[in-house]
Amino acid sequence: MSLRPDLAIIADHVDQGSRVLDIGCGDGELMASLRDLRGADVRGVELDARNVSSAVARGLSVVQGDVETDLAYYPDKAFDYAILSQTLQTARSPDRVLSELLRIGARVFVSFPNFGYWRVRASFLFGGRMPVTPALPVSWYETENIHQLTIDDFRAFIAERGVIVEGEWFLSGARSVTGGAANLRAEHAVFLLRK
Repeated sequence: MSLRPDLAIIADHVDQGSRVLDIGCGDGELMASLRDLRGADVRGVELDARNVSSAVARGLSVVQGDVETDLAYYPDKAFDYAILSQTLQTARSPDRVLSELLRIGARVFVSFPNFGYWRVRASFLFGGRMPVTPALPVSWYETENIHQLTIDDFRAFIAERGVIVEGEWFLSGARSVTGGAANLRAEHAVFLLRK
């Protein structure tokens, strides 16, 4: 099973036999990998009914729900890991979502597209328009992204909240990018966090 590069990083860093909640799990691709390769007890929450059906057809435990409202129903530290992949930038209240994730998961993976990536900057500078890239494949009026953020924005955001970073990975396509130049050179970021 070949996972998207950010999901592969997450899958490689989840401990064997962990309890995992994947929020915005899509069709359950990551969940299936964690179940099959890591022996994880996986649960998912997904907004799109078609994705929920696809995940359930894979034999996964997925409920239709909204990250903005439904995380409040989970008890504190109910999971070893909570995962929010490529979803934070679509949340109306990312600060509230992150607080809930840190409450229900002992550790939290967050991945997101980096709007500080050099091609995004070049699109603004030379074209004066919102970018359309492989990482951001739709026009501004079609995107679900409502809170565009950069790696440096996210680092400041979690520092202000006293969140501890256990790991961070940066990607340009499937290639790893070093942390020092990540805000400029990385298309995607993956963070492993805890309180």
